[in-house]
Amino acid sequence: MAAARTWSRRGLVALLLLAMIFPSLLSPSDATSTYLRRRQVLKRLNKPPLATIQSPDGDIIDCVHISRQPAFDHPLLKDHTIQMQPSSQPSGLYGEATRPFTQTWNQNGEKCPDNTIPIRRTKEEDVMRATSLTTFGKKTHDMSSHPHSHLAGVTSGHYYGVAYATGDANYYGTKVTINVWQPTIATSGDFSLSQLWISAGSYDNKDLNTIETGWQVYPAMYGDDKTRLFIYWTRDAYNETGCYNLACSGFIQTNPQFVIGGSISPVSTYGDTQYEYDYLVWKDPAGGNWWLQVQGNNVGYWPSSIFTLLQTGVADSVEWGGEVNSPQITTPMGSGHFPEEGFGKATYSRAIQVVDSSNNLKPPNGVGLIAPLPSCYNVMTGSSSTTSWGTYIYYGGPGCPQNSQIEVM
Repeated sequence: MAAARTWSRRGLVALLLLAMIFPSLLSPSDATSTYLRRRQVLKRLNKPPLATIQSPDGDIIDCVHISRQPAFDHPLLKDHTIQMQPSSQPSGLYGEATRPFTQTWNQNGEKCPDNTIPIRRTKEEDVMRATSLTTFGKKTHDMSSHPHSHLAGVTSGHYYGVAYATGDANYYGTKVTINVWQPTIATSGDFSLSQLWISAGSYDNKDLNTIETGWQVYPAMYGDDKTRLFIYWTRDAYNETGCYNLACSGFIQTNPQFVIGGSISPVSTYGDTQYEYDYLVWKDPAGGNWWLQVQGNNVGYWPSSIFTLLQTGVADSVEWGGEVNSPQITTPMGSGHFPEEGFGKATYSRAIQVVDSSNNLKPPNGVGLIAPLPSCYNVMTGSSSTTSWGTYIYYGGPGCPQNSQIEVM
């Protein structure tokens, strides 16, 4: 504690000295205010741990009592009773990946004590990389943050190789198996990811509700180029609510074996071993909460009460695929190779299924594709009734060299 107080004083003194040397950049009062607000953010996010684990990748993992996790700062969850298991899970599962889900923090057998969950500690430098304290852990509000806004995304820096379900009006969840890669991020601020989206509402009405999960590489968020498990949610089109991982109150984690925001290792190698993981999100028929399952393990849930349209209703859209935020169009999507290269070389999402009103998993009735810049990032679909691949997509691409001829679809 003494060392922490000394560091806090040093940080404050450093900011004040900076303000004195460069008064046009930051006044002493501004420096003090910014510093104190940043400390408040860290105090809110980093709950007192019962144990701490130093991960080999540099992360600090805090083992926080399950009842003290950030979710319960949400005003709608003050009297919430934790649901440790879903009432049931969808039937008809097939195509499960066979390897266990592996993260760096516990590869040597480390684990948190009973009745705690592991949470990646947010460091001061993590907060300082954000464009502002209010946007830390959040997506920016623009028309490109969701694949069905792809027409606007051509000019906003977000690009997609995505498939979406067609033929049904309502969806109670979805399941997909995704192979995991570690794309090289070209420019500071860029990211590359593969994920699923579950959504209801629209940007026009500013009532878009989404649930998202998958893997991402995002140096501006995490401070490194590692591939990480992530989640996201919003109930107002990425405007005021929602966040990545546990950077705000909302998602309730119940599983002590997963670090949301923790690095995934190993990852797939071009032309060699492919590592893939299952993601399943569905609405519990009994309580209405939206559960997350990764590689057959229940990780936790988004309480229905934090949503509007997804609270009493269900999703009207589900998607799967890749996204990059790369204004210069230089960051690769997925493996960085086009879908035509196929297995072992391109990124895929296979065994794509949706959950129906009877809590059964089934292939989507149809699939539409979104790839606004196919010469940079593309997507293709297929299906197999004789293998565990079922409905699948390949997607990705290297981006486009600057000043190259770009075809917009």
